[in-house]
Amino acid sequence: MGNAESMENTQNTQNTGERDTIRLLRECDAGSKMAVSSIDEVMDKISDPAMKKLLKESKDHHSKLGNELHELLNRHESEEKDPSLMAKGMSRIMTNVKISMDNCDATIADLMTDGCNMGIKSLYRYLNQYKAADKSARDICKRLISIEEALCKKLTDYL
Repeated sequence: MGNAESMENTQNTQNTGERDTIRLLRECDAGSKMAVSSIDEVMDKISDPAMKKLLKESKDHHSKLGNELHELLNRHESEEKDPSLMAKGMSRIMTNVKISMDNCDATIADLMTDGCNMGIKSLYRYLNQYKAADKSARDICKRLISIEEALCKKLTDYL
């Protein structure tokens, strides 16, 4: 392999790494925004003060992580990513339908647990898909997964 070919391969690897880093950060950003939106959607419907506190704390964790994601995206000169309108709309419809049929904390815990599980599954998929993402992007994705897993586990008390 010649020197020029070696430099080209190095450049392609760097481009792939940068591209994967940005894509992973953007997916994490959309996921954290979706979590905040979903929590906001149910917050005023919760009757148990401890459950309300749990979701408030989780929302704060997601918001804080979202701010870190925005800083990383800015460093990579990339824009934020919002959740898809379809995903947000379907979530809102599902939430409103289920709560209108049975407005209790167990229903909300069930909905939030489903949302956490979907988020966890998606984040693992993105981690596997964007293998060339840098350590900071992979680490923040793993932190988001941990937040989702912890919330899901704590919500089992309300099912």
